[in-house]
Amino acid sequence: MRLAKYLAFAGLASRRAAEDIVRAGRVSVGGEPVTDPARDVTGDERIEFDGQPIVAPDERLVYAVNKPPGVVSTARDPQGRPTVVELVPGRVRLYPVGRLDADSTGLILLTNDGELANRLTHPRYEVDKTYRATVANPPVRRDALTRLRQGVELEDGPTAPARVRALAPDRLEITIREGRKRQIKRMCQAVGHPVRALERVRFGPLELGDLRPGQARRLSEGELRQLASAGTGARPGAGSSYTARGRPRGG
Repeated sequence: MRLAKYLAFAGLASRRAAEDIVRAGRVSVGGEPVTDPARDVTGDERIEFDGQPIVAPDERLVYAVNKPPGVVSTARDPQGRPTVVELVPGRVRLYPVGRLDADSTGLILLTNDGELANRLTHPRYEVDKTYRATVANPPVRRDALTRLRQGVELEDGPTAPARVRALAPDRLEITIREGRKRQIKRMCQAVGHPVRALERVRFGPLELGDLRPGQARRLSEGELRQLASAGTGARPGAGSSYTARGRPRGG
């Protein structure tokens, strides 16, 4: 296995970030500094990052979590707020796959596999994410829906087309493939309907289902295979999916 991939699998960072870490000379193998991220390793060597040993886990772990409000999407919080990793029992080192704002709720994934996390969040792979938003100033009119579907001009550039449907006069379901900071909230604000509450109900092929707030569960091998093939350019919402309880579901 290449060194950068090993570091990503160990949860140190995404593969791209791991490559930069190696090139910076912060990793040693067998006591010798290494700057080539393509260096082959078996895992039997002593591999260190900034002098601390790095050991890849024996198996890849991915958990689905229903994040409650007030919980932050980080591994640690300097302000002492509760974090999503605290919702998973045990002492396994896990990292969030992407983020949800502290006041947003719903499906977030935690993993010890940095490479998978990068695969699911990198814009190149266009992994679908579906949200349900309760908005102000109802009803949401047709022109606002059209703007959301076609793309909204934001301060950091126009958004890509989204799949949008009205569930109620003040409630929208929005599927996007991007992952900009506070994107759904900014999109809705731009069309005159600020978000009052936001819940993520799907990430790639995995759906929140009836997973209760604060509850976490480990994904099955079948779900991991679905995640590994997510983002292949299919239309948002197309294809089969799994609920967070593990039941196959048609798209």
